[in-house]
Amino acid sequence: MKKQHFYKTLFLTALLCMQWSCTDLEENVLDESFAGTGQAEIISGAIAPAYGYMRRGVWRHTIYFGLQEVTSDEAILPARGGTDWFDGGKYIALHAHQVTPTNEVVTDSWNGVTTNISRALSAIEVLRPLAEAGDTEAEGALYEMITLRAYLNMLMMDSWGLAFQKENSTETSRILRGQDAIDYIQSELLSVVDVINTDKGTGRFTQGAVWGLLARLHLNAAVYRDPYGTPDFTTEDMDKVIEYTDLIINSGRYSLESEYFDLFNDDNNGNPELIFALDQRGQLSNEHGRWAYWSVSGAYLARPEWIADGNPDGTNGPAMTPDFYQTWVDAYGDIDPADADARFYKRNVMVPEELQDLTGLSPANDEDHFFCVPPLDFQMDRGILRGVQWGPREGPDGNFLACADGSARIYPVREDATSSVREAEEEVYVTHVVDINFTTEGSFHNTGYRFAKHQFSRTSPNGTANSSVDLVLLRLGEVYLNRAEAKFRKGDVAGALEDINTLRTARNARPEQTPAPLSDIDLDRLYDERGFELYWEGHRRNDQIRFGKYEDTWTEKNSTDVNKRLFPIPQSAIDGASVLDGFLVQNRGY
Repeated sequence: MKKQHFYKTLFLTALLCMQWSCTDLEENVLDESFAGTGQAEIISGAIAPAYGYMRRGVWRHTIYFGLQEVTSDEAILPARGGTDWFDGGKYIALHAHQVTPTNEVVTDSWNGVTTNISRALSAIEVLRPLAEAGDTEAEGALYEMITLRAYLNMLMMDSWGLAFQKENSTETSRILRGQDAIDYIQSELLSVVDVINTDKGTGRFTQGAVWGLLARLHLNAAVYRDPYGTPDFTTEDMDKVIEYTDLIINSGRYSLESEYFDLFNDDNNGNPELIFALDQRGQLSNEHGRWAYWSVSGAYLARPEWIADGNPDGTNGPAMTPDFYQTWVDAYGDIDPADADARFYKRNVMVPEELQDLTGLSPANDEDHFFCVPPLDFQMDRGILRGVQWGPREGPDGNFLACADGSARIYPVREDATSSVREAEEEVYVTHVVDINFTTEGSFHNTGYRFAKHQFSRTSPNGTANSSVDLVLLRLGEVYLNRAEAKFRKGDVAGALEDINTLRTARNARPEQTPAPLSDIDLDRLYDERGFELYWEGHRRNDQIRFGKYEDTWTEKNSTDVNKRLFPIPQSAIDGASVLDGFLVQNRGY
């Protein structure tokens, strides 16, 4: 019996990592508001590891973010050049909906979310007695950690269809599914919604964030109740979505950003549209610029001021599927989406007209085919990158090639002959084409349009680390979309159309690209609008399931198996739980 109890304890510790020894003592403090001495230091020391792990243990590009993006029709990640990003075929399996319980991305994502739940619970255990003793700062932090735990359990519901209920580290977790899980998460959020802070900023959970999570919970409740069936969107749930989104919109605390890409810039902390984001100010982020660089060509040097000190390039990762691009084309017909919708593209690299024609030009004879831009003025284009790309070029001494006045020379970007994803022996220009697939030719370095939604941070010498771009997890644009969907599902088509047009026409900083208001809307266009507004933010898989699109076929994905809506529980977790009969039951179809 003692041996069985030991293994039971060991498993629960591994599953939810409830001991303080699991906390990284080198965790960076998130921002100056977390600093303190004495009692304040105890409070900040409790919450910083829980908040901080979100950025690098959960929403890292190759963990939960990749799990959501690559399994959807939005992104595809082939083995570039036959080898790069192959990684045992784990991304190919994700995209084709052929994952198994040993898939590393699934396992890493499970471990990331469950570890973060444990950190939230550890913080709660520290904060609760302080709050009960009358410490108001500890009480406020406690409400944030309860919200964080509820949010993480919603991620568990989204991906594995279950939630963990545990109030202290001496208990065995209860595993909840369906309505039981919904009720638990709702009770957690309702317990804090009227008492949590309203003004801690986007890097902390606030009342607005709790309202937003409650709206999300009710919007997805039909899927949570029956993840394999046809969702039954109840009037009660849709009324709740409208109630909570109304509170956010009418609060006066948030406003829509006119320049769409400012939402994802270095200085986005404090942007009035953001409701909750992972705070990354001032190089405190411990390596997370990956949403910016993961999709961009590995030959693209995005920050010329850093070339001598690092390697500010992309990594030739996922690209947009032709299918997702086609949704933009279908929506705008004869008008190029770059001309019709400010969310699709923003031109920052102004190539002189006389240099735009590359006929007869090659990397071997283009030494004079450049223009000059001061290094700190250079910004790569944003949104969806297509065709030939222009950027700085590294010289033989490791510095960027410079003009006489010290400005960076801007050339057509070329792919080195020595690149691991090269398909020819000579240098060629990086020219992104729409077609991409798992074949040899379909996975060349240039295949697929690329996501460049987030700014390459000026705090980053290598394109990946110390980004100051806060990672946006909840913003007012989504709130309008959620309210529009709830109204539409209740039959209020006019109200849904009004919300969609409010959002579209708010992106008016570049008037010639401001999306025109729609004259009518149906469920398919509502779904498309979510894609246009929220692409590359980790929403697409969840939206596809809720809208009944996840069993559709798209490039390199033919599975129509509804069991793939949920991911398998990792085999390592199943094996670890084997001493507890019935504790973890594998999801259907695996």
